[in-house]
Amino acid sequence: MGEPAPGATVVYACPMHPEITSDRPDRRPKCGMKLVPAELVAAAGAEHGHEHGHGHPEPEHGHDAGGIEWEDDMVDVNRRTTPANMRWKPIDRTTGAEGAAIEWRFRVGDRVKIRIVKEMGSDHPMHHPFHIHGAVRFLILTRDGMVEPNLVWKDTVLVPTGQTVDILLDVTNPGL
Repeated sequence: MGEPAPGATVVYACPMHPEITSDRPDRRPKCGMKLVPAELVAAAGAEHGHEHGHGHPEPEHGHDAGGIEWEDDMVDVNRRTTPANMRWKPIDRTTGAEGAAIEWRFRVGDRVKIRIVKEMGSDHPMHHPFHIHGAVRFLILTRDGMVEPNLVWKDTVLVPTGQTVDILLDVTNPGL
């Protein structure tokens, strides 16, 4: 997908509810989902035999799919996202540093609590698996402030859009 022609009207739509449109790349007021060019949404629906969206009722608090990623309706949107129109990046809320500019320093043997927030207003609505390269394990301590009842060591956690997860990282590997 290239840039629109000068003076062309672009319509933006909710990827999960294409009937929600705007003439600006806003966020959907009800849940904060980012609106994308409607042609992407239409192409995704046509590819999957849907005229409008995914056909599932909307949950009360956003786009929760019961802990499961969307049912293929995002495939075309995912294929057409590029670094020019989508950003996956960690942000250190204390310093404002992003991605590789984050300068955390830990020592082998440290146990570090990290809060992961997948905001409703982020660029992409899907759940996102989080892991730390080079890290062997962490415990999931809480999800949205609720204590995790199953304290087992993990290397990845699926963070649904809108959820906050606190982990305890066990620093076991030296490296950058």
